[in-house]
Amino acid sequence: MNMKDTHMTKKELEETAEKYLNETFKRFDFIAEKGEGMYVIDEEGNKYLDFMGGIAVNATGNCNERVVQAIKDQAKMMIHSSNYCYTIPQIMLAKLICENIGMDKIFFQNSGAEANEAMIKLARKYGTDNFGPDRYKIVTALNSFHGRTYATLTATGQPDSACQKGYAPLLPGFSYAEYNNLESFKNACDENTIAIMIEPVQGEGGVYPATEEFIKGLREFCDEKNMLLLFDEVQTGWGRTGDLMGYITYGVKPDAVSMAKAMGGGMPIGAMCTTKELAKTFGPGAHGTTFGGNPVCCAAAYAQITEMIEKNLPEKAREMGLYLMKKLENLPGVKEVRGKGLLVGVEFNEDIAFKLKYLSAEKHLLITAVRDNIIRLAPPLLVSREECDKAVEILKNAAEELL
Repeated sequence: MNMKDTHMTKKELEETAEKYLNETFKRFDFIAEKGEGMYVIDEEGNKYLDFMGGIAVNATGNCNERVVQAIKDQAKMMIHSSNYCYTIPQIMLAKLICENIGMDKIFFQNSGAEANEAMIKLARKYGTDNFGPDRYKIVTALNSFHGRTYATLTATGQPDSACQKGYAPLLPGFSYAEYNNLESFKNACDENTIAIMIEPVQGEGGVYPATEEFIKGLREFCDEKNMLLLFDEVQTGWGRTGDLMGYITYGVKPDAVSMAKAMGGGMPIGAMCTTKELAKTFGPGAHGTTFGGNPVCCAAAYAQITEMIEKNLPEKAREMGLYLMKKLENLPGVKEVRGKGLLVGVEFNEDIAFKLKYLSAEKHLLITAVRDNIIRLAPPLLVSREECDKAVEILKNAAEELL
């Protein structure tokens, strides 16, 4: 559907949105009508260089042809069936994922928050089933972000933040430790802790990659204490950090891992992968979903992941991430550039991030801001050097206006 189909002007559409949409954020001042590779195109045909990637979703580009065709073909066959039925897209996607990331079992969900919710439920049930009713505690990292469902917002290590404020009492059994501080995590655990849950790179927390020492130390500690190591790879998964999954980059295998965002090529899908033994925790009736593993979403995800593998996009993300980060160091007012692959954060000396986000959009570059002084870049993994140069030039001009 486009503006011509609605018979409404841009102003009328914006007034309609203001009247009916329950907004929780400020939108850009344009209507996104079309996606094309590295670009989002507005109602007037203006092209915006997409370094937001639909918030790390459009890893193979906006409206990737292979993904679009898979959606069309599957929609003609079957849009939905209950999960009492086998479907070919779900089975083939399960095989593709498990065999390529070294996990045994997968449970499909509709989003990253749901995938994390499933992983939390699985860990707590595993603990109480095997060690007694009090073994359900989970330690997560300060400044983490795991979602907006009740369990995942409690797991999010941002006490007193907007995402937690007003929802007390939160779910019991969670505590927080300092990211990249192994001793802090050890001290936060007790005899009733069943799992440690982290992001390999903290995205919403400011784009902080884990150190290899930290992640390997957590794996050893969890093994020693008979605890589970859970990775939230909703944002880091599927090529973003330079490998299909972030834990592959670190050479550490978790007991369970969540995924979403880049997995579906723009379609809403998430999943939790586990070891074979841990998967046994979810028996009949222990967990379920109506739309999880939807045939159209699975077909899109199969096309997305196949495209990623065949075109070596994770390797390209690794290469282009290094190039982009080096270029970003020359921006005015920069304190630090950090990231892994094409999940990149730029921290400024002054609180200009949110102004920079909207000013960049006016200059036809899409980015996001995660802190008052930190922007995040997560472009499609097919980004070129020329497009990186163009993005940095726009950011430079915008930053100079603000400083």
